[in-house]
Amino acid sequence: MSDSPDSEGRLKMMGGAGPSAASGSDDSAIKEQDRLLPIANVGRIMKQILPPNAKISKEAKETMQECVSEFISFVTGEASDKCRKEKRKTVNGDDVCWALSTLGFDDYVEPMRRYLQKYRETEGDRAAASGGNIRDDVRGEQGHFMFNAMDRQHNNSSSSSRRQF
Repeated sequence: MSDSPDSEGRLKMMGGAGPSAASGSDDSAIKEQDRLLPIANVGRIMKQILPPNAKISKEAKETMQECVSEFISFVTGEASDKCRKEKRKTVNGDDVCWALSTLGFDDYVEPMRRYLQKYRETEGDRAAASGGNIRDDVRGEQGHFMFNAMDRQHNNSSSSSRRQF
């Protein structure tokens, strides 16, 4: 997708200004590469949870790519509808949490809220240190996404040996 987060983790809704509109094509005919997350990123995230020697087939990566892209579109669409009704042009993290809850994904709301809190703290620290020029990704010390690390920490504290999704 062509939408990108700003320094406060909000998505700017591009409307018809995306890559499809620029090329003169119909907005409903979005190119597959613009609709899906990059497969390399999907594979990297999948590998984080698997043992180091595990292999992932191309078919598994493509299937997961379709699923997560659809999930993100579904949740973002709900958050976007809420913003449109409230006459706002920016979807923020709180809108995404609201959408997750509204759509019945309650198990994801608390991990997302914890991530948002940590993200906002980190961004505040970076803004103070750099004078407001924030360009780095939010990652933990070992290069893992903070959301994954926080989710693992939460799941490890429970006595369940099976990962919950």
